Amino acid sequence: MTNWMKLLAASTALITASLGAEATARPRAAPAAPAPQPARQPNILVIVADDLGFSDLGAFGGEIRTPNLDAIAHEGLRLTGFHTAPTCSPTRSMMLSGTDNHLAGHGSMAELLAPNQRGQPGYEGHLPNDVATLADRLRGLGYATLMSGKWHLGTTADQQPARRGFDRSFDLAQGGGNHFGKDIASSPTARGTTYWQDGQQLASLPAGFYSSDAYADHLIEFLKAGDTGRPFFGYLTFTAPHWPLQVPDEDLDRYKGRYAAGFEALRQQRLARLKSLGLVPPDTSAHDPLFKPGLSWRELTGEEQARQVRAMEIYAAMVERMDRSVGRVIAHLKATGQYDNTIILFTSDNGAEGTDLARSENPEFKARVSAADNRLENFGKATSYIGYGPGWAQAATAPSFLYKGLTTEGGTRVAAFIRWPGAARTGISNVYGNVMDVLPTLVEAAGGEWRGASHGGRAVRAVRGTSWKPYLDGRAERVHGPEEAIGSELFGRRALRQGDWKLVDLGQGWQLFNIATDPGETRDLAGQEPGRVKALVAAWDQYSKETGVVMPSTAPRFP
Repeated sequence: MTNWMKLLAASTALITASLGAEATARPRAAPAAPAPQPARQPNILVIVADDLGFSDLGAFGGEIRTPNLDAIAHEGLRLTGFHTAPTCSPTRSMMLSGTDNHLAGHGSMAELLAPNQRGQPGYEGHLPNDVATLADRLRGLGYATLMSGKWHLGTTADQQPARRGFDRSFDLAQGGGNHFGKDIASSPTARGTTYWQDGQQLASLPAGFYSSDAYADHLIEFLKAGDTGRPFFGYLTFTAPHWPLQVPDEDLDRYKGRYAAGFEALRQQRLARLKSLGLVPPDTSAHDPLFKPGLSWRELTGEEQARQVRAMEIYAAMVERMDRSVGRVIAHLKATGQYDNTIILFTSDNGAEGTDLARSENPEFKARVSAADNRLENFGKATSYIGYGPGWAQAATAPSFLYKGLTTEGGTRVAAFIRWPGAARTGISNVYGNVMDVLPTLVEAAGGEWRGASHGGRAVRAVRGTSWKPYLDGRAERVHGPEEAIGSELFGRRALRQGDWKLVDLGQGWQLFNIATDPGETRDLAGQEPGRVKALVAAWDQYSKETGVVMPSTAPRFP
């Protein structure tokens, strides 16, 4: 058993016209050339899934039915080298700020701050005032800015999307909750999840509420009510398939029996399809999975296997339901003639979720699980509270190592794609990309400037990401230069990427991997490359100073 295993038991049409020559005694004057028209700004739609596995979508090798997302992915560019932070709120802070999570108020998750991080700059748990969000910047460029879904970047009234650049918003303030809204807070001071619309907290939710349906409904409503003369920025952020795994009754049995062979079999099937689709090299070696002691499929009792199978069935149904909700948004864009001029970016916010809620020692998880009706026959209903655990998570992240919460590839390499009308590049790209790149890419697409340390006459945090536009236009061969060092840290787990090299420390010392030849992080080259390790550690130290990393004094109970 390795130390790591020990650590974790547009397109523009060209029109030509022929003008008939008129036989006259005097030549006819040529018509005046029309004045050049400014390029039409594209609409922008960013879709974020919550804890989605790398190979869950059909376009990424999965067996789950996701025809709407698959169609967009195949029209655009699938990004197999796209990376996020290891968990949700740090990723969202980076996406909307264009800078590192430690500079965007989320050096750790607000729920999991270590004692020595509390009150420190960069650990506020909300976006600081010196961050200009993507919504701020696009609204300044004439966009209608619309948000629907999970926020997780602050829970008070002054921290809501309506105060951070969004014209219209419907959001869940926290990181997750009951998908049927059964845990909504009864008052502003009561414990529970809080939903907000246009900056006002909602006291209740309508009958029949289900998260994925409601988020799509609200975004479509905002689009219908909007000014059709302005381009829009839509930020659609699902809480599916984040635990608790829940789905409406009509979908409960949609995948009945599909996963009876277990997670090891699914891992092999998914990895084979990834290779056949060209999403990973055919000679890729996958990291030995960490199915925690006592949790390999053959070690489970019949009852435990039945519960695991049912959890995965519910999970798959949630992903398909989310895809149908995306389909309704896309249908609206097509019906209103907006689709052809819309850039669509899709990403998960981190790797698949490996937390085993049933075995978790986290006090909050234990309390929620104990209060739920987790009989097998009640799995997936509003009164259940289940996750799907490390076995299915590692089936979804293969060939990468581990899952959400860790700075390994399994925690940070995610399924992502971009549909950019008129882009020179489509198909599959394995170049390295980072979620900080979203803001500069989309601001540049809208005709704006993202460089510099000011916005709207005020000083703001400089963007640390890089625009993908030159790459998508075919003018560049990569996004980040081979010598550029990009660091990360969460919960004391560290990593640094420079070109094809990746340095990782999960708490037991630095390890070194060549991701180009070993995407599964199976061969630690630290002993063979001491000089490179020394140089990359120095680069991580510099990154830490620049971003204000405060290493935690205590490790959180995660995952």
